[in-house]
Amino acid sequence: MVQFSGCSGKRACHTHPMLREPAEIRIGDHGQVELPLSLLAEAGLSPGAELLAFSDGDGRIVLRRAEDAVRDLLRNGTL
Repeated sequence: MVQFSGCSGKRACHTHPMLREPAEIRIGDHGQVELPLSLLAEAGLSPGAELLAFSDGDGRIVLRRAEDAVRDLLRNGTL
């Protein structure tokens, strides 16, 4: 299990099994990021997938498959 850096102690940090090394990416001048195909594949995503993006605070942005996020919202009331 890996604890992501940037956890501040204000809230519990997320821990996830990490299969590969993290990919370092930059935010472009127009606010866009390009995710490596290997990272998408590891997450079970492919180009063209519909995602829901939201801030998890403390410098984290979460991307979730839209259908999974909607399902969890309907079942549990949370994303």
